[in-house]
Amino acid sequence: MVQTRPQQAFGLHLTLDGYDCPKERLINLDLVYRFLDTCPDLIYMTKIMPPYAFKYQGKVADDWGLSGFVLIAESHISVHTFPDRNYLSLDIFSCKKFDIEETISYAVDLFGIGRHEKNTFDRGLEFPRDQEAVTEFLEGQRKEL
Repeated sequence: MVQTRPQQAFGLHLTLDGYDCPKERLINLDLVYRFLDTCPDLIYMTKIMPPYAFKYQGKVADDWGLSGFVLIAESHISVHTFPDRNYLSLDIFSCKKFDIEETISYAVDLFGIGRHEKNTFDRGLEFPRDQEAVTEFLEGQRKEL
C-alpha cells in the first residue's frame, strides 16, 4: 500500500533572492519599512505589530545592510539587504495562501531587482489540520519501518 502525505501543509514559505539591485534602494530604510508596512495588506494578511527596520554593521567591511521584519497573524515577513553586493533576501511564511507572483512583482518594482531567484516550499506537512489524515499517514510510515 502506497502512503501519500496529507494534502494540507501548515503553510507556504516563499524565499526571494534579488540580484542586481540599485544600491540606493538597498540603503533606503524608508523603502524597507514601506515594503514591510504595505506587503501584508497587499497579500491580505493581518499585521499584529508595526514593522521594525534597522541598519546592521557586521565585523567585515562589506557585511552591512538593512534588515527588517513584520509579524503578521499568519506568521512573518522579513527583508535583508546587502548594498555592497547589490543583493536582497526576502522571506514570507504564512499559514494562509497568498499570491506569490503579485508579491514578487511588488518587490521587484519597489527595490528595482534586476534578476531574482524564488523558492517556495510547504512547511508543516504533518501539522494536524486534518488529524485523521495525519494519523493515517504516520501509521503507514511506521508500518513501513
